[in-house]
Amino acid sequence: MQVYPNRFSLQDDSPLKPFYLVFGDEPQQKLECLEMIRKTAAKQGFDERQSLVVDNQFSWDSLVEATQTLSLFSSRQIIELELPTGKPGAEGSKILSAIAQQNNPDVLLVLHGGKIGKDVQNTKWFKALDKNAIYIPCYPLEGNVLHQWLNQQMLLAGMQASPQVCQLLVDYCEGNLLAAKQEIQKLKLLYPEGNPSLEQVEQAVVDQSRFTVFHLVDVLLSGDGQKTVKMLYRLESEGVEPNIILWALTREWQTLNALLFDRQQGKSINWNQHRIWKSRQGFYQSALNRLSLGDLKTIQTKLSEFDSAIKQSQILRPYVELCHLCLLFMPYSLDKLPLDYAVLD
Repeated sequence: MQVYPNRFSLQDDSPLKPFYLVFGDEPQQKLECLEMIRKTAAKQGFDERQSLVVDNQFSWDSLVEATQTLSLFSSRQIIELELPTGKPGAEGSKILSAIAQQNNPDVLLVLHGGKIGKDVQNTKWFKALDKNAIYIPCYPLEGNVLHQWLNQQMLLAGMQASPQVCQLLVDYCEGNLLAAKQEIQKLKLLYPEGNPSLEQVEQAVVDQSRFTVFHLVDVLLSGDGQKTVKMLYRLESEGVEPNIILWALTREWQTLNALLFDRQQGKSINWNQHRIWKSRQGFYQSALNRLSLGDLKTIQTKLSEFDSAIKQSQILRPYVELCHLCLLFMPYSLDKLPLDYAVLD
């Protein structure tokens, strides 16, 4: 059964499932879910915990032994198995499928790891465990869901947040819930009365937002120029290679060009053909409503020029040029602000 982190809760006397599957690329939610499982399990007599990591030296026999052997000092145990890739391989799949049939009430098995897709969720081992498990997918929070999470965290800390304070925390901690939790804890220490002003929060918190190139692309398609520039600044500070961003921009230009050409021909958009999931179709619709084939022609020319320049020489300020390229997707006219391919001597 799938339950999202904001709906997942356990009390001390909550009946526990024999298996928990906690996967995703958002560490704070994963940590909170794992801590909740550990705390509840400890209250119910699972007073021994083993942690195993599936790496190159891992032996699946150790998992089998762990599930079948109890300590002399404990009658119940929790086993945490980390699957970094979410894929146990052929041998691991067989063993996990077999363990799924055992359902030992004295052993609680928790699998956790990075983000997994439908390919993993459709495997035999995952389905076998899922019959008696709770699957908790932990994805980065955005938009209203992120606002709700921040409000909840501040209420739990005994603080009241105005919409302006909440928005400031979103801007400073988006993509980094670990940092958001730390900033809230810091605010609680600085202002124990629990109601800091916007000015006080501005002075106390540090911009620790984190983004990926995929986040950048979605904001770019949605047409938010200000946030696009902020993301580029953050990606540059994290040392992301300009070539990676150039690749992403080129890929999105190709997709948009194909979609817009079909629209000009009077064809309906076949989202499946372009491998665009429903959750992202709105971003592309927004871009298609803003951009013309002429705009895309201009973007193509600039992308080609930048690609040639970055391959032939070391551009002095590649992120400045990338910023210009991204703004063309808004679209902003940069005719009076040409790309300057200055190079280092």
